[in-house]
Amino acid sequence: MDVLHERAAALDIGKRDLKACVRTPHPSRRNARHSEVRTFDTTTNSLLQLRDWLVAERVSIVVMEATGDYWRPPFYLLEDVLNVILVNAAHAKNLPGRKSDVADAVWLAQLAECGLLRASFVPPEPIRQLRDLTRYRTTLLAERSREAKRLEKELEDAGIKLSSVATDLLGVSGRLMLQALINGERDPVTLAQLAKARMRRRIPDLIEALVGNFGEHHAFLCRLHLQRIDQITATVEELSARISEAMEPFRDQLKLLDGIPGVGPGVAEIIIAETGGDMTRFPTAGHLASWAGVCPGMNESAGRHKPGHTRHGNRWLTGALGTAAMAAARTKDTTFIGARYRRLAGRIGRLKALVAAEHTIITAVWHVLSATTEYHDLGGDHHLRRDPDRARHRAIRALNQLGYTVTLNPIQGAA
Repeated sequence: MDVLHERAAALDIGKRDLKACVRTPHPSRRNARHSEVRTFDTTTNSLLQLRDWLVAERVSIVVMEATGDYWRPPFYLLEDVLNVILVNAAHAKNLPGRKSDVADAVWLAQLAECGLLRASFVPPEPIRQLRDLTRYRTTLLAERSREAKRLEKELEDAGIKLSSVATDLLGVSGRLMLQALINGERDPVTLAQLAKARMRRRIPDLIEALVGNFGEHHAFLCRLHLQRIDQITATVEELSARISEAMEPFRDQLKLLDGIPGVGPGVAEIIIAETGGDMTRFPTAGHLASWAGVCPGMNESAGRHKPGHTRHGNRWLTGALGTAAMAAARTKDTTFIGARYRRLAGRIGRLKALVAAEHTIITAVWHVLSATTEYHDLGGDHHLRRDPDRARHRAIRALNQLGYTVTLNPIQGAA
């Protein structure tokens, strides 16, 4: 196999140390290659020694696998002075047998010198910092949801069915009732009278739901749950303020993304943080959908196409697209994405229809950011306008199955 890089290096990284392999032309044998492997600690001083060695060896490419978060310190120290690429471990998997860190480093170096590895997307430092903020916020929001479920579990244990009546257990009315329960109030009528606004119409239902066996033990745990929820909320607000400052250079992109059905400010910020807002890194919308993990896989053998599941993509972006897809699925039939979801859900199921909606959203994201143009919705009746004969035949067939004979009389002036 042809050698594209005369001097290539590869790193097999662990928590405590790493194995570095440098492949160079053999000093005495013609058309032969020489491998030198050294071990370095993962401390900063040792990594600086690694960098000096690689520079002295005049390597033209350095390859490392994306192993947890251990790749970050070496990558950040080397990227300023060397051509460093991060590769997916699944793309550089060694042959089974005789597995060792040294063998992995040598194998990576052999693949690198022949140009057989594809670099993963590593954004610049400002985007990496923005990713840290949005990912931590997503984690905290998930933790807050889990804490709210723990609170609901305590209420269920006490026989309090407040969540069956109140849509938002942590809304204004719900918080007032919970705080009164924690403070010792047990009269359901008094508790129900704390309802505000539209919840006051549900006072009779609230009186029934607030009859239970709420005791001091439940009060103690519920108080801790509410404190934890408030702490997380305060941290999320602080993170959101910091994210808003970091998003200042991307105001135009955020405004464009906000026009896509289902994509709110939070989802738009995650899209910018994960993709960097630069669509030139993705040649087509299909490449972006594949990287996000919302496109169907390919599984063909002996001429037969088997079911292809979606691949593992960027889980943070995939989660944000799932949130956007669920929001878009609840929109009226006037939006193309909502109509597409309902059109597919009856045929392939809701989960697969949601993935299709995610694919439609990320495709729209690519086009909007690539062309720097506003989102133009195709309309809920897009498929009807594109193929009216098919829609007419489908309606006639459905009525025939119900036992009706159909006679069509066109409306004067209708298309």
